[in-house]
Amino acid sequence: MRVLLVKLSSLGDVVHTMPVVHDIATAFPAARIDWVVEPAFAPLLRRIQGIAEVIECPLRRWRRRWWSSAVRNEWRAFRERLQRERYDAVIDLQGLTKSALVARLARVAPGRRHGLGNATEGSGFEWPARWLVDNAIRIEPRIHALDRARVLTAKALGYSHQGRPEFGLRTVALPVKQQRPSVAFVHGTSRDDKLWPIENWVKLGERFTDGGWRIVLPQGNAAEQTRADLIAAGLQRVGNAQVEVWPSMPIDAALDHLAATQGVVGVDSGLSHMAVALKLPHVQLYNHATAWRTGPLPEHGMRHQIAIEGRPTPELETVWAAWNRVLEAARA
Repeated sequence: MRVLLVKLSSLGDVVHTMPVVHDIATAFPAARIDWVVEPAFAPLLRRIQGIAEVIECPLRRWRRRWWSSAVRNEWRAFRERLQRERYDAVIDLQGLTKSALVARLARVAPGRRHGLGNATEGSGFEWPARWLVDNAIRIEPRIHALDRARVLTAKALGYSHQGRPEFGLRTVALPVKQQRPSVAFVHGTSRDDKLWPIENWVKLGERFTDGGWRIVLPQGNAAEQTRADLIAAGLQRVGNAQVEVWPSMPIDAALDHLAATQGVVGVDSGLSHMAVALKLPHVQLYNHATAWRTGPLPEHGMRHQIAIEGRPTPELETVWAAWNRVLEAARA
């Protein structure tokens, strides 16, 4: 069986879709699975056990220069690649017009192009997408993003998914140079209304420092660099603090650095969802009542990972108590 998955972006959505690869491979051990994705996330998908080919589709870049000859040539090559193989099933896991059009380009057996038939609560969905696939599958409207992908894929291919999600991410071990255990503070996100106050990060860092932890601060753009520097400066006033601001790095390198830590506290962001996929002890912070649809859940087997909600943001004491529960569960 040859299966083509279409999930173009964004990082968190791509991470939530990863377990379908393991599900398909379990149901059909000889299946060949390809995945179409934006180039920014392709290195991460190439780390997933069970994916045969990652096909890059830079739609975001193409839209900016659609009428240039270079883009037209790239589009032609992309279309030819999708039509080179005949797939037994194509599954649009995004439910947007652009992703459904990509799925439409692929060469597939008649009636075997699948996609979402309805919106689910809090998710992006565009009604033209259901008319661009052969089989529009209706999904329970109130469903976790991870479960939505698993249910859709199982219904499309005719198997029953079961067990906790397996993300299948392979990492490269980094040399260990520090004596202290490390915790990553994932403070950056694409939306300001998801941020946690800098002063809270500093106060939380002081508690970790008192407990013998080393703190690392990922960053991926100028705003995150500034925030990381401010958190680091606040912590460096603590006499025995060990804190490091990571340089900007490719997404696969960030995966390896994250995997080398012993835990994560992070806001609702793609990097934080990567920490969930790595099964690290993790406290995920939500300023909105959305943890039920994107955060780690006990029913997913993530008992050493907790999502905390708060208005306007989670309280410091609540986060610290959650971390101690996470650490206890991880050590059990």
